Parts: sequence; structure tokens; C-alpha cells
Amino acid sequence: QVQLVESGGGLVQTGGSLRLSCAASGRTFSNSIMAWFRQAPGKEREFVAGISWSDGSTRYADSVKDRFTISEDGAKNTVHLEMNGLKPEDTAVFYCAARAGSLIRTTNDKYQHWGQGTQVTVSS
Repeated sequence: QVQLVESGGGLVQTGGSLRLSCAASGRTFSNSIMAWFRQAPGKEREFVAGISWSDGSTRYADSVKDRFTISEDGAKNTVHLEMNGLKPEDTAVFYCAARAGSLIRTTNDKYQHWGQGTQVTVSS
């Protein structure tokens, strides 16, 4: 069993920055993918960014490319999402997710493990 715990959400003004963290514990895989998804009110959950534990490769949604950066701290089993240039449309609950394998999938049905989510609110 894998447990994922997110932290770092909050309220920020347009143009501001936040750093989300996801701590993984339990049964972890050396060959696995960690990702961030988000869900805004009334909208589908969408992929934001993903990273491979094995080779550090990353993938981003077009809407956050050049503003968000995903990184991993293998020693602490933690994944971070650095978010800069935040916009009101980034307001959502952000979820950490994990899947076994080497491909960074962008649909939520490919991920077996999920955190409880952390709220990010960007005021205009």
C-alpha cells in the first residue's frame, strides 16, 4: 500500500507563487511515476505534471508549461510542484498521484494511488 500526503496549498494573489509537496510512504516502487492533477469546481480532474523516479524525465500540461516545475527528492520520497505566475484559472484542488511503470500517463484512470488533495486558490 502506498500513502501520499500533500501539503503546501493556500491562498495567493495573481502572479504569486506556491510550492506543493507530496510525501510518499508505504510500498514504493523504484520504477514508478509521480504526478500532480487538479480539479476545479464543476470540471474534470486534469493532469498538471508528472515525473519519473527512475530517470527524472518530466511532462507538463500545456497550460502550466514554463510556469510550473515538478521535481523529486528521492532521499525523502517527496515530490514537489513549484508554481510561479499563478492565475485565477489555476484555482483548484491539487492531487498527488502515483503509478507503477515508466510512462508518464496523463489520464487519472492510469494512476493507482492518490492523496487527499490540497486547495490552491488564486485571487484576482
